[in-house]
Amino acid sequence: MIIMPVKEGENIERALKKFKRKYERTGILKELRRRQYFTKPSVEKREKMQHAIYVEHMYKEEE
Repeated sequence: MIIMPVKEGENIERALKKFKRKYERTGILKELRRRQYFTKPSVEKREKMQHAIYVEHMYKEEE
């Protein structure tokens, strides 16, 4: 649970902005989106491998 202490006389928009930033840092929304669908472990492994190959290719292109 996120607790946001609001100071006396603090603008509500500013407090809401601080809350949104803190909420994003916790990663709750990212985790929720990740759990919306199930991916097989083999598919997950394949995607990670393809990403690693892509990143390696990008580094080699820079040199």
